[in-house]
Amino acid sequence: MNNIHEQIAENLKNIRKIRGYSYDQLANVTGVSKGMLSQIEKGESSPSVNTLWKIANGLQVSFSSLVEKTEPNVSVVRLKDKTAVTENNELFQVYPYFPFDTSKKFEIYYIEILPGCVHTSDRHHGSVEEYVLVCDGEFTISLHGEEYLLEKGESMRFQADGSHTYANHTEITTRFYLLIYYS
Repeated sequence: MNNIHEQIAENLKNIRKIRGYSYDQLANVTGVSKGMLSQIEKGESSPSVNTLWKIANGLQVSFSSLVEKTEPNVSVVRLKDKTAVTENNELFQVYPYFPFDTSKKFEIYYIEILPGCVHTSDRHHGSVEEYVLVCDGEFTISLHGEEYLLEKGESMRFQADGSHTYANHTEITTRFYLLIYYS
């Protein structure tokens, strides 16, 4: 068994125990047989990507929460050590700071929106809230037909159950933190 399968086994077992699921209950919500789930947890099976997606979707967790190693008690994140995921010709830059943690049910991103950028985010599955905290600049969030201008030092919370748009109509880069909470 290689390291990734040990990590998957440990993560699946932790998620199942935190939720108090039996193998029958886990099989019910994921559509994966309890025999296969047991083998995965014991490290006796190498699950396919498709099987891992079924498990993640059934548990309503991120794919990475099944395959990534859990973080130590203290972790320092430095922007210089992160690589941005970009969109809109690199005008929208997302830096993943803290990945989804099943026991905490949130993830945190640092985001930079360069001047002129308009980024639309699709609705999120389930009951998801976004918390936006502006560090520098200003931008507009469009949500359910309403527009909200946020400036440095301001924040906003909203249900992400519909498509929403982030737009920087200024001449300076806007920087903010985004916490996504999965209830």
